[in-house]
Amino acid sequence: MRFPENIFQTICEQLLPTACIACGEFQKSSLCDRCLNQLRDGGLLSYQCGIALQATEIAKQHCAQCQISQPYFDETYCLDRYDGLLQTPLHELKYQKRIAFANALGRTWNLLLSKELEAISADYLLPVPLSIEKLAQRGFNQSWEIAKRIRCGGYIQKSPYMLQRHHYAEHQAGSTLSNRQLAIQGMFYLEERYIKQLTNKTVIVFDDVMTSGATLNEIARVLKDNGVSRVINWVVLRAARPI
Repeated sequence: MRFPENIFQTICEQLLPTACIACGEFQKSSLCDRCLNQLRDGGLLSYQCGIALQATEIAKQHCAQCQISQPYFDETYCLDRYDGLLQTPLHELKYQKRIAFANALGRTWNLLLSKELEAISADYLLPVPLSIEKLAQRGFNQSWEIAKRIRCGGYIQKSPYMLQRHHYAEHQAGSTLSNRQLAIQGMFYLEERYIKQLTNKTVIVFDDVMTSGATLNEIARVLKDNGVSRVINWVVLRAARPI
């Protein structure tokens, strides 16, 4: 039951000082007006992969890579760039296990994107999963911790169980796009009991960071191979160009 928790959160927000998660200045909200306005000025983004468009790509609203090799996902919406204001708070959540930052990032998403995305027609929202081994090591899935706090249409069902991930011991950071694509193949799967529910549905996949797009593309492939009709990415941080 979340009612007492919501009362406690409201009291804390009204009576206790807090700091902007981006600049650290003390004020009432988790993100100050100055930082909020900076996040609103995100520039022109690719409709399909969410990357910042270069001048030669603006007319087609797709980046050159998406024009050359169409990804399996259909749309991407991002809160901030990878080297932007929200990198530090996301790292505090992910690596320092400061769960309070999941609340702040969720509220920031709601402030900036919930109204824009409320008209999106989708059936399910699934976080990018961690393997059982990684989940045991970290203790939580950062994508799910943020996703369960964001607002979306009441008809959209959130589930951290439908999409699963095999364990992969090597880190992908610093790998080339082709190596990432090879490493991620066969890494994700759907729990069999959910496949029928997802047939002909639109699925939102929520991730904390999108770098090369290889992970989200592989997830979209798996979803569509199992009958999902449309896949939309919601991402907290997006790398400026594929790494």
